[in-house]
Formats: sequence, C-alpha cells, structure tokens
Amino acid sequence: MDTASTASVERSAIRKVAVRLVPFVALMFFINYLDRTAISFAGPNGMNDDLALTAAQFGFASGVFFIGYIVLEVPSNIALHKVGARRWLARIMVSWGVVALLFTWVQNAEQLYVLRFLLGVAEAGFFPGAILFLSLWVPTKHRGKILALFYLAQPLTTVIGAPLAGALIEQHGVFFGLEGWRFMFLCVALPAVIVGVITWFYLPDRPADAKWLTKEEQTWLTTALDKEAKAKSAGGDGQGHSMKAAFTNGRVWVLAVIYFGFIYGLYALAFFLPTIISGFEEQFGTTFDVFQRGLITAIPYLPAAVVLYLWSRDATRRGVQTWHIAVPAVVGGLSIPLALFMNSPAATVAVITVTACAIFAALPNFWTVPSRFLTGAAAAAGIALINTLGNIAGFAASYVTGFLNDLTGSYVVPMFVVGGLMVLSGVLMVALSRRGAVDPVVDGTVDDDAPTSTRAGGH
Repeated sequence: MDTASTASVERSAIRKVAVRLVPFVALMFFINYLDRTAISFAGPNGMNDDLALTAAQFGFASGVFFIGYIVLEVPSNIALHKVGARRWLARIMVSWGVVALLFTWVQNAEQLYVLRFLLGVAEAGFFPGAILFLSLWVPTKHRGKILALFYLAQPLTTVIGAPLAGALIEQHGVFFGLEGWRFMFLCVALPAVIVGVITWFYLPDRPADAKWLTKEEQTWLTTALDKEAKAKSAGGDGQGHSMKAAFTNGRVWVLAVIYFGFIYGLYALAFFLPTIISGFEEQFGTTFDVFQRGLITAIPYLPAAVVLYLWSRDATRRGVQTWHIAVPAVVGGLSIPLALFMNSPAATVAVITVTACAIFAALPNFWTVPSRFLTGAAAAAGIALINTLGNIAGFAASYVTGFLNDLTGSYVVPMFVVGGLMVLSGVLMVALSRRGAVDPVVDGTVDDDAPTSTRAGGH
C-alpha cells in the first residue's frame, strides 16, 4: 500500500472510531458522572433537610463513595484487561445502576453512607477502563483528540444534568408520592441499567472485532498499535508491559499526585457548587427556584466544554506539551479561592467558570501521558493506579471541604486548600518534564530519538 493510500485508510479508521465508539463511551461516562454527583443536587434541595444532615455529614456521604471505589479500582481494571471491555464495562454499569436506584428510598444518614460506599464499589474501574479501552483503539498521535471528545461528556453532564436534575426535583409527588429529590435519584439511575445491557451487545473489544471497519482499516489499526506496544516494551528496562512496571515506575506515582490536585478541584466544585449557589440567596438577598439553581450550576461548564475542545485541539496539532497541563493547573488554582471574594453572584460564577475551564482543559491532555510509556498489563494497572490514588481526592475534597466549612463557618479556607493543591499539580508537572521523565512529543507522536532513559521504564 502506497503512502497516499495508507494515509487515506488511517483517516478513515480514526474517523470511524471517533463516530462509532467515542459518542457511546461518552454517553456511558455522562451517566456515570451524573449518578455519582446526583447527591450534590439532592443535598441542598431537600435531602439534607429530610435526612437532617450537617455539612460534614453531607461531605462524608459524598466522599465515602471513593473508599470502595479506590479499593477495587486496580483489580477491576486488571479484570477488564483479561475478560475484555465489552463484558466488564457492561457489568459495571448494570451494577451501579441497581445500587443508584436504591437511593430513591434512603431514610437516614447511615443508609446514605452505606449506599454511597456500595455505589463506589459498583462503579470501580469504569473510568480507567474507559480510558484504557479508548487508548487501545488509537495510536498515540490520535489519542489526545479521541480522549478530548470522550472527556466532553464530563462538563456536558453538568450543563445538561444540572437543569435536568433541577426539573426532576421540582416534580414532587408525581410518582407514588416521592419527594422531588427521591424522584430525581430514580430517574438518573435507570439509564445506567438500560445502557449497560446495550453495552454488552454494542462494544467490540478490539479492531479485529469491529465489523464497521474494512479489512484495510483493521489491518492498519492493529499494525500501528502492535508497533507502538513493541516499542514501549523494548524501551528502557524492557518492563513497560508488565504490572511491576506500573507499581515501581516513579513517574506513575508523581502523575498520581498531579491527578490528585485536579480531582480535588473537580469534586470540590461538583459537590459544593450547588450549595455555594444556594448561599447566594442569603449573601446577596436573591431568590432562585430549584430549576434556576440548576441552570446557574450549569453555567461554568458550558464554556469549560468549549475550552476543553479547543485546548485539546491545539494540543493535538502541536503535540501535547507540558504547558498544556501545567498552565491550566496554575490558572485554576489561583482562580478558585478568588471566587469567594467577588461582590455579586455574576462575578462569583464568572470566576468559577475560569476554574472549571482550567480543570477540563488539563484533564484529557494529562491522560495522554501514562500511555506514552506503559502498555499491556502495565497500562491497565498504571492507569488504574493513577486514577485510584488521584481519586482519594474525591473523598478528601468532599469531607475536608465540609469539615472546614463547619469549623470556620465559611468556604474561604477550604477553597484556599483546593487552590494550593491545583498549583502544586502544575509545579509537579513542570518538574517531571524538566527531569526528562515525560517523553518528548513531536507533532503528536513520541520522539523516538529521545534518550532511552527518558522513555519506557526510566525512572
């Protein structure tokens, strides 16, 4: 096959992956993120009062999700690697859908804690599994674009989900007399079960199984991916494909700390932004109904989706550079505490929008880094390990923010903690790059002329 024909097959194959797989996996992610953050909409809109929750109890209930999630994250991703994404992701979705449905009938704080913990157990492995699945379908130079399209689901979950949750919460008593927040939990849980069943039949495990690819496209994808896998395995100490490489590679652990800062900021916003917005009424003398609160909550995330797409597009064109990750981390870290000192709801939301844009600009580009030096079982374990340790921030952000708010009577101190951790992520990303621990990228591909010590296996 000549060069022109190969380029044509490449474009066609990547386009089909982007059209056939990414929207469906993004839909799964949309449902996933909505189910885990539904508590943030329910809390200030009836649940906290009905269950008599303090801010610390609400924070603990929000964060205890991550304990079960963290414990089972790596085993879940290894299981996905062994049995295939189609079966495992389908199992995860149905499991969490069933647990999420039970929130409809929760009666007290203790039951809420148990259900949030079980939801984390059920969801464990979904996000790193989805990242791994998409990474196994496209070569490095196309990976940033594909992950950016996938990641659009996260801010769009709030853009669409916040007003939707608000509208559902307003439907008091329409279904067997359920309070609005209980009805909301019911409605956001059912799609997980339905889409989980569809996943079993829809997702192919690898290019060779995709009937919508031509033979030439299947061959090109398989060859390109196999070539990259062999290059990673042969680099450095030759262990880029083993599980040991994931647990002993210093880069994996530093990336986990960097991810911790991003996730701390993400969930501090996700769980407490609706509560902060509800506080506008007392602080500024304004009044919003539940649907209006949902719309205000959604405002920062629509620009965030646009910035995510444009920033990732630039990263794909230039090749992902350190500043594509570090600059948003610093901007987000400086902006989030600043939001608390604005003198109007509009100014506060505007600064929070900058924070949301920064977090979502960094995340898809961040996830291109681990797969540059890990493959096979190491990629499965490494991506899960980074996500596992990073998601400790999901618990910490929820509980610590609520605890510090109860202790100090405001969100000033907890938001400074958020900002400091995000700035630290940016500093660590720069330090990792300057030590040669992240592979150089040229035009979206790993620079094969980089010194061996900076490629797979180097510490």
